Amino acid sequence: MSKNVKARRSANLATPTDLGGNATKDITGGLAILAADVLALWMKTKNFHWHVSGPHFRDYHLLLDEQSNQIYAMVDPIAERARKLGGKALHSIGQVKKLQRVLDNDAEYVSPQDMLAELREDNKQLARNMRVLHEVCDEHNDIATASLIENWVDETEQRTWFLFEAARRD
Repeated sequence: MSKNVKARRSANLATPTDLGGNATKDITGGLAILAADVLALWMKTKNFHWHVSGPHFRDYHLLLDEQSNQIYAMVDPIAERARKLGGKALHSIGQVKKLQRVLDNDAEYVSPQDMLAELREDNKQLARNMRVLHEVCDEHNDIATASLIENWVDETEQRTWFLFEAARRD
C-alpha cells in the first residue's frame, strides 16, 4: 500500500470546535448511539408498515409510513452534527447493530395492536434517551445540538401520542 493511500486513510477529519475534546467525545459518542437507535427504529417502523394487516390496514399503513419518514429525516442531521463537532458519523450496519438500544423485531407475524404498542414504547424510550443526551449537551454548553434534540423530542412525543391514540379501543 502506498504512503499516499495510508495517509488518506488516516487523515485527521476533526473539525475545529470551541467546545473542547471532552465535549466532542461525549456528544459525538452520544450522537452515534442516537443515530443507531434512530436507524433501528426507522427499520422497525418500516417493517411494521410493510407487514401490517387487518381492518385498519390503510390507516396504520399510512401512519407508519409517515412516521418512518419523520424518523429517517433525523439521520442525516445527527450524522452531520457529529461531523461539525469533529467527530465521526456511523460507518456501517454492523456499527448500528453494536450501538442500537432499540430492539429488532424479526417475528413472522405481529398483530397490529402489538405493533403500535411496541413502537409506542420504543418512541417513549427514544425520547428519554434524547433527554439524557440533552443533559450532556447542557454540561458542555452545546446549544446547537441541544436545540436539535429539543425538536426531535417533540416529534418523538407526537409519534408516541399518535401511536397511543391509534391503538385505543374505547
